[in-house]
Amino acid sequence: MDRLDVSDGFDVHDYRHGLKLLKQDRGTMTLENRQGFACPACGDAFERLFVSENRTNTFGNPGSPFCLVRTDDQLLVLTH
Repeated sequence: MDRLDVSDGFDVHDYRHGLKLLKQDRGTMTLENRQGFACPACGDAFERLFVSENRTNTFGNPGSPFCLVRTDDQLLVLTH
């Protein structure tokens, strides 16, 4: 299982073969993990990935465990 590499930021194009875009708007995107990529925080496979370049975000109840990863330019929220 390949782990998302965020050591030099996160570029969705590096993983587009295994991530399906579900929603995108200005500064955010939600993706589904169809390849079984591993979470960069805990190493387990994740279901969905939310990527944001916004300074603030509001989240509802994800209904499952989640991990947060911060790069220089983005916040990644991974639900398991």
